[in-house]
Amino acid sequence: MTVTSPGTPTGRIRQTILEWLKDPAAHFPAGRRRDLVATGVTARAVAAKLGLPPRTVRAHLDFLARLGVLRTRRIRCRTHYRRDEVRIAEVARIFEKGW
Repeated sequence: MTVTSPGTPTGRIRQTILEWLKDPAAHFPAGRRRDLVATGVTARAVAAKLGLPPRTVRAHLDFLARLGVLRTRRIRCRTHYRRDEVRIAEVARIFEKGW
């Protein structure tokens, strides 16, 4: 399933990724004996679902991680990404106040 097209704004891609990572088990196939909620999802899995190159998706994921809304965890030679719900709530409060 391709969610994006060449004209899709990057903000929408990032929003889609964050939505999928709310419930990774519903959106991504389970890895070998891994709990996707606890360990997170790889850039390769997100790229396959978006239909975009892994390098492009990794740039989006790294941007979100630098903002602090995603946490990263290295397992073997892959980085897994998961939401940081506390930081997301903080950012939402900042925008609600009108920064």
